[in-house]
This record gives sequence, C-alpha cells and structure tokens, in this order.
Amino acid sequence: MATIGLIRHGITDWNELGKAQGVSDLSLNDLGRSQAKRLGQRHSQDEDWDMLITSNLLRAVETARIIGNIINRPISSIDDRIREINCGMIEGTTEEERINKWGRNWRNLELGIENFENVAIRGLDFLEDIVRLYKNKRVLAVSHGALIGLTLQRLLPEEFRTTYIENTSLTILRKIEDRWQCQLYNCTIHLK
Repeated sequence: MATIGLIRHGITDWNELGKAQGVSDLSLNDLGRSQAKRLGQRHSQDEDWDMLITSNLLRAVETARIIGNIINRPISSIDDRIREINCGMIEGTTEEERINKWGRNWRNLELGIENFENVAIRGLDFLEDIVRLYKNKRVLAVSHGALIGLTLQRLLPEEFRTTYIENTSLTILRKIEDRWQCQLYNCTIHLK
C-alpha cells in the first residue's frame, strides 16, 4: 500500500491575475514561495514522507525544492505526466479576454486545449506507477490544479463530480488492495 500526497504548486502572478497558465513555465511569486514554505513546515512537524516527485514545470519544481529543503528530502524525480493541462490558445488570457476574443461560448471552440480525458489518464497512469514501484512508501507529488482535479474526478467519480484545488493544498490518496481512497482533500490548514 502506497500513500500519495498530491500538492498543487504555490501561487504565481498569473494565478493572482486569473490568467490560464497551462504549460507556460512560470515561477512562483513571493506569496507562492511563502505558501510552499508553510506547507514544508507543516510536513516537517506532522508527517514523514519517503520521496518527493514533481512536475517538470518551474512553479512545481520550485514548490518541491522549497518543501524538500525543509523536510530534508531531495527531489527524487521529475515526471512530465503530472504537468498541467496544455491550455492551447487560451494560455496567458483571463476569462474576460477570452470572452472578448472568442465570445461567451469559447469553451465550445477548438482552441488547442488538451483533452480532459487525456489529462486524467496521465494522472491515473502516474498514480498506478507510484503504487506499483513504491509499495509501502509515502510519496509527495507536486503538480497542478487541473491535473489533480481531473485525476480525482476520473479516479473516484462518485466522490468528486467537481473539484477545486487551491494553491499548496494537500490531497492524500491511498490504494488499499484494489481500492483507492481519498483520506484528505484540498487541505490548506497550513495557510491559516
């Protein structure tokens, strides 16, 4: 049985501006670094983790490094499968800008956005590999809001019809025998 802690990266300037980030490679802002530090401090006091894995995007890597420095765990690996959804032509735009450019029904247009199902499959593939490769380990994985949310919706559809994942939130999953369980969802108690 593996325990997997899914973390959304710390906040960026684009998060604060409401811009779609997707695979744009942005760094954390000062608030995001502070959030990551607070989450690292939470883990150093309450929980012991064996490994730290991150998406290849800078905001996730930076979050993982900050946490890893505090809990004394180096990044074990970087995994492209847990990178954010590719937002195609909407990357770098706000909702208002999308409506002005493509109209209120912009979601129905072909704008190069990665298929949600494909994103969920990437996330599930990652989770299954972690369980298979790291039995009885506790693995932290720093990823992204859409990837985590879409994966949860696919993994546990009755429990997660919709999701919202906050910056530096912690979601804990376990697979016991052949059943996935969510022990903690979108927890940000360290930010209080």
